[in-house]
Order: sequence, then C-alpha cells, then structure tokens
Amino acid sequence: MQKIFTILVLAASVTLVSCGAGSTEANSGAAAEQKAKLAELKKQKDGIDAEIAKLEAEIAKLDPASAKPDNAKLVALTAVAPETFTHYIDLQGKIESENISFVTPRGGGGQVKAVYIKRGDVVKKGQLILKLDDALQRQSVIAAEQGLETLKTQLSFAKTLYQKQKNLWEQNIGTEVQLITAKNNVETLENQLKSAEEQVKLSREQLAFTSVYSDVSGVAEDVNIRVGEIFAGPGQIKIVNTSNLKVTTEVPENYIDRVNNGTRLKVTLPDINKTIEAKISVSGKIINPISRSFFIEARMPNDKDFRPNQIAMVQIQDYTINNAITVPVNTLQNDEKGKYVMVAVKENGKMIAKKKMVVVGEFYGDKLEVKSGLQTGDMVITEGYQSLYDGQIITTNAK
Repeated sequence: MQKIFTILVLAASVTLVSCGAGSTEANSGAAAEQKAKLAELKKQKDGIDAEIAKLEAEIAKLDPASAKPDNAKLVALTAVAPETFTHYIDLQGKIESENISFVTPRGGGGQVKAVYIKRGDVVKKGQLILKLDDALQRQSVIAAEQGLETLKTQLSFAKTLYQKQKNLWEQNIGTEVQLITAKNNVETLENQLKSAEEQVKLSREQLAFTSVYSDVSGVAEDVNIRVGEIFAGPGQIKIVNTSNLKVTTEVPENYIDRVNNGTRLKVTLPDINKTIEAKISVSGKIINPISRSFFIEARMPNDKDFRPNQIAMVQIQDYTINNAITVPVNTLQNDEKGKYVMVAVKENGKMIAKKKMVVVGEFYGDKLEVKSGLQTGDMVITEGYQSLYDGQIITTNAK
C-alpha cells in the first residue's frame, strides 16, 4: 500500500513540473512579441511627430496667421536706441620713469671711502652720496699750487729786470739784445703762469670728482657699493625719479593710421585698481622689424601708488561715433545673402520674427556697430534668436 502511494506522489510531481515549464516558455514568447509591437509603434510615432513638426513649420511660413499660438517661441527683445560707440585697441604696457640716473664717476673712479645713502633713501639733486679716495688728487693740487707760486715769484722778478733794462735802454745804456731778452723772459713766464693756473684748476676738478653727487632728485633704487670697493660706474647706484612717470607700450603696425600724438587712451593698473585717462605724448616713427610694432608714450600724473615697471593695461581710443546703432555682437548671423539680425514685428495681431539684412562696422566688447539695416525703435531679438526662421511666431511671455 505504501509502495503504491509513493508511486502516485512521484507521478503527480512529474506532471506539475511539466506544466510549469510549459507555462514559463509560453510567457516568455508572449513578452517578446509585445516588446516588438511596442518598438514598432514608437518608431511610427517618432516618424509621425517629425512629419507633424515639418508640416507645421511649412504652414507657418506660408500662412503665419493660421499657425497655432501655442507654438510661439519664447524670446527676449531689446529696443534699438542711438548711443555713443567707442572702439579701443587693448594692449599691455608698463610704467617707466622719465628720469632714471645711473650714477657714474666724473673722473676715472676710485676706491670708496664713504657711502652716504642706502637703498630706499630719498635723494635730492646735488646731494653728496659717495666719497672716493682723494690722496693722490690732493697731492696733485698741492704740487700744482706750489708750481704756480714759484712761477709767480719768477715772473715778478723777470718783470723787475725787464723794467730796469728798459730804463737803461732809454738812457742809451746797454744793448737792444739785453732788452729783448728781458722782455722774452717776461712773456715766457706769463705763458707758463697761465698753464700753471690751468693745471691748478684741473687738479682741483680732479679732487672734486672724488665727491660723487646725485644729478637728479628721486629714490635710491640700487646701492650696490660698499666702503673699500672700487666705484667704476653703471650698475652700482641707480636713482629713480618717481614724480615724473610715463606709460609705454608697443602698438601693432596695422593701427599706424589710427594712433598719433594726442590720441586719447585709458590706463588701468590692475594691481591697485586705478584707471586714469591720458593722451599720447610720443609716437614712434620706426617699425620694429621683429615685432612689427611701434612704441608710444603717455605722461602719467603724480601719484604715490604709481611705480616704475608696474604692469598697465592700455586702451587706445582709435574710433568714436555719436548716435550709433549697436546690437549685441552674438545676435549677428550669416546666410547665403549676407549678415542679418532677427527682429520682432507685428503682423495681423501676432508678433513674428523677421530677418533684417545689415551692414556692420566696428565691434568692441559685446557691442557691434550697425551702419545700415536697423533704425531707432526696431526690436532686436537678443535671446532665443537661434534657429528662428523668417515669419515664425514669437512671444515674450513665458507660460
């Protein structure tokens, strides 16, 4: 009995497993079929949507009044108004001093005995800044002065002899040769005396050269000399006049007909956040063959914050026009007919986009000069102009 029950249970299990397997296979097949149908319908829908959009666009072009208001494209408008338009040439320059003095010895230089300034000191014109060894120069002065005194004594004696000889000659005493000789001695000593006086003067000048003075007023930028060293010249002491500054820059040669003496410019010093206006005072007449540019200079006002070699952003004003028509530069578009911008106009009670062909001039920053094609009051589409077509309905009201 138990054996028969076991056989029945096994048979039932086999039957259930067989039914379950068949059901799973059937479900999988049905799902695949449904997915295929869904994909086909989606494909058909995409094609229909594209066809609808194409037809709507064509209808809107042929009959804008019949287009659906719901299809109006959202845009932003800006009214055209005349304004002053200015174009600048943007360059980088630097601040320089008009007077930079590289101190040099007036004589042959020499060993330093004393230094009276240090780096950063304010120096006045004519101020003693350095003293050189003057032992040899002093000896030369002493020797020259002694020689001068000796000649003065000899000349005085020679003049006395000449006068006596002259008196004797007038009394018919003595010979003419003696008189001429006495006179020649006086003249020779007088010439020697002049030379001796020049020698004394020269010796004193050489002595004065051992005292080194500043030729300009300013700030001691470099003092690279110490007591005991040999002062020979440039590179050891530099004095910069910070009260007389200028800005310099190089201008590309293609602007040569726009930049001249008197041209206005703006100078911005980004490190100190200052901007000043100036005029070109010097315009170079030679083109640099390497950079293909020419230099300009403009005087800077006195300001304690301005320093030589400071970076300066230079904007040269090379073009200005009053009552100009301008549009944002990114609104300009091109097609096979030329340049145009999209404007908004009203037709049959609806606002539509219209293409306006324009002739443009200069542009600077985000502004573009329009020489013709637009007039005051035109409503330029400044946002949403991308992909607009002529006659498309537009709106400025977001839903």
